[in-house]
Amino acid sequence: MKKTIATVIITAILSGCQTADETLMTSSTPIAVTGASASAIAGDMAGRLAEQVGQTGTTTLKMAKDTSEYAAALEAALKGWGYTVIVDGKVPKDHKPVQIEWSIDSFDGHVLARVSTPAFALGRAYTATSTGATPASPLSIMQRN
Repeated sequence: MKKTIATVIITAILSGCQTADETLMTSSTPIAVTGASASAIAGDMAGRLAEQVGQTGTTTLKMAKDTSEYAAALEAALKGWGYTVIVDGKVPKDHKPVQIEWSIDSFDGHVLARVSTPAFALGRAYTATSTGATPASPLSIMQRN
């Protein structure tokens, strides 16, 4: 009986230990999304971002400068929603912009799009075609404290 209790206690203690493994590999790869797919994904993500950020007429968003077609489509979609978008890094003194980051990856034949701010992150998988893109998953929303 004592051996059983000791075994349970040791197992419980050891099961709580975790080792951080910095060598975890992801199977997603950055891709270039272009044309109608870029516009469709950017338009959908901009609309979902607007639902979370709100205040389209008064909120200024700041993005890193990027020459990709998706970045241009996202910037245009955000401006279409009424946001002021700064991409050159020159922020007027009277503005306090919301920093947004984005990424596009490929996984299992789908395009994974992510847009984030310091307060939340949005993500969704899309099926891209030559004529556009359609959501292949529900919208994922992660709130940050």
